[in-house]
Amino acid sequence: MTARDANPARPIAAIILAAGKGTRMKSDLHKVLHPIAGRPMLLHLAAAVAELGAERTVVVTGAGRAQVEAAVAPLGIATALQAEQLGTAHAVLQAAGALEGFDGTVLILYGDVPLVGSATMRRMIETLQGADAPTAVVLGFRPETPGAYGRIIADADGRIAKMVEAKDATPAELAETLCNSGLMAVRSTDLFRLLALVGNDNAAGEYYLPDIVMLAQAEGGASIVIETHGDEVAGVNSRGELATVEVSWQARRRAQAMAGGATLIAPETVWFAHDTVVGRDVVIEPNVFFGPGVTIADGATIHGFSHIEGATIGTGAEVGPYARLRPGAVLGERSKVGNFVEMKKAVLGAGAKANHLTYLGDAEIGAGANIGAGTITCNYDGFFKAKTVIGDGAFIGSNSALVAPVTIGAGAIVAAGSVVTADVEADALCLVRPPQTSKSGWAKRFRAAMTAKKAGK
Repeated sequence: MTARDANPARPIAAIILAAGKGTRMKSDLHKVLHPIAGRPMLLHLAAAVAELGAERTVVVTGAGRAQVEAAVAPLGIATALQAEQLGTAHAVLQAAGALEGFDGTVLILYGDVPLVGSATMRRMIETLQGADAPTAVVLGFRPETPGAYGRIIADADGRIAKMVEAKDATPAELAETLCNSGLMAVRSTDLFRLLALVGNDNAAGEYYLPDIVMLAQAEGGASIVIETHGDEVAGVNSRGELATVEVSWQARRRAQAMAGGATLIAPETVWFAHDTVVGRDVVIEPNVFFGPGVTIADGATIHGFSHIEGATIGTGAEVGPYARLRPGAVLGERSKVGNFVEMKKAVLGAGAKANHLTYLGDAEIGAGANIGAGTITCNYDGFFKAKTVIGDGAFIGSNSALVAPVTIGAGAIVAAGSVVTADVEADALCLVRPPQTSKSGWAKRFRAAMTAKKAGK
């Protein structure tokens, strides 16, 4: 069953609010585009909404709109402009045009609250579509310090009696620990009708989205609050909060990896990307960083202080320590990349080894090949990239430079210190260096002459 099949009753749309200036971030980059686990916050939400099979998604923009529009355009997500920030109800109302003709459930989300998962979104939708048929479903949470969060007064069944912003609340209402995350699920037929009724007679002079709950109540409609953990609805308004949310995301991901059968020797020192795939019986040593696009097959070992992005690591392969795998790196089954080896857009065949101090770029290395220490593929001439091909079982001696485009045949041996500029046939020996000579006594005479010169004689 697909995500769309799971909720066949009514179509789903999402409105993501992203109009705020984010001044506390002190950044030229729009607040909602700052990354968590290598993916912009806004796109975390977009991915969760996509899992639900949403029919439409609208991002409400404001300051820095060009950046946001460029980020969501490749996903086919519509945008709506809130030219003047007059409150959350006013922001949601700007999406009315983009949702014209839509009849279904509308999720209201915030671009700076990035960790809300599709499971929680689905729970909100299912509650709205439940037998009680509430007008709205509000996502609540209980923070350690309620502070400036709006409060929700509800009975034991979650039926909301009142929602109030902190600055407008009485002391008794401020004593309530159930807070409003701002996230809601509302039927489209109710949402825009109620938004048109929202006023701004409050301490801030703003049009508050939560007011639709009380307006619905005045009409005889009920709203329900469901709760989630505070970590899931943590907002980001500063660099410090960004780091806090990153830490929270990483902690959950590390736990998932270990629950799935991976060993993390020092979990708190391993940093995953949003899409890192980790197989069973994988061992990850301390201080490893994964950028986007990494897949690790079963039984692989990642030694400490390695930096890996855009790479595919095969079954039983070994990486590091102190290795760097860049986009396009592919390690075959039981291959090995050792300390201070860098790979970029290169394939290392099954059982092949590059144990230390090597650069492999734009290269194809056959099964069982051995790449000696200090070897580099010279893949760039200052204008174009070229490819190096190394055949199965070839042996490349230490401190060799392979000047691409060049092919080393299967089973060939390249002697240490060679600069290879032409193809080498299979099973041949390639020796590119002058013959060694020895001048008897030369070093002793040299030292005596230099010593005398230094002494001024």
